[in-house]
Amino acid sequence: MDHFNRLVSEQMMTMEKLLYLQGELERCQEIEEQLQTLQKETELESVQFDINQMKKELKEIQDVFERQTEEVIQSYRETDLEPSI
Repeated sequence: MDHFNRLVSEQMMTMEKLLYLQGELERCQEIEEQLQTLQKETELESVQFDINQMKKELKEIQDVFERQTEEVIQSYRETDLEPSI
């Protein structure tokens, strides 16, 4: 009977380790999922930052283009108003 009790005791200790490790594994997997979500959010923020920078640059280029268009139109008008020689 001592042999039986020892085997049961060893099995119970093994079961405790098993349950502990299963719990730790689940906890770590939850943390992993949270970190992956945070990483995706960080990537999203990075993409959003890039988009905002490109929008700003596009707006600046549009402003330059509009000014150039106005200058071209003004230059054409001035040329058209000058008498031909």
